[in-house]
Amino acid sequence: MARLPYVDPATAPEKVRDTLDRLAAPLRIFRMMAHAESNFRPLVRLGGSILAKQQLDAKLREMAILRVANLSRAGYEWAQHVPIAKAAGVGDEQIAALERGDAAAPCFDERETLLLRFTDELVRDVRVSDATFAAASREFPPRQIVEIILAVGYYMMIARLLETTAVDLEAAAGTKIVDAISS
Repeated sequence: MARLPYVDPATAPEKVRDTLDRLAAPLRIFRMMAHAESNFRPLVRLGGSILAKQQLDAKLREMAILRVANLSRAGYEWAQHVPIAKAAGVGDEQIAALERGDAAAPCFDERETLLLRFTDELVRDVRVSDATFAAASREFPPRQIVEIILAVGYYMMIARLLETTAVDLEAAAGTKIVDAISS
């Protein structure tokens, strides 16, 4: 059971209600985020830009998000992103490896393994090692390196919001949100 009540759209301030009304899926995470009225709309926009406007390949983005969810023990984030990851091309074997915490499993190619190592170091150590950063710089252009950092940081923040407020699990929205942002 959530540790805070969810914002009720019917009684929410107009800007919050408007943002909630525009969402493709009125998930509980958004109704919890909405408590931070001043931050709510910018957070939704940032999440939307990460999901639909980054140059980084969607499959790699979703692998990083699932890795963050696993490392953060954020079940809600995991449940919502598995269908998105599958739609982006992450295979069942890869999802199973990520779920068991095996970021070095043979089902990942060299680029994917590098992305997951980068994500691990970013989550655990804050500063990615020189060796991992150098390898990433050879594989990804600067824009994509920054996009990885922003995606990982955003989903770390969301995981902490989810887990600290104990947002209740709900049926996955699938790709509704990504599809709505992309169209």
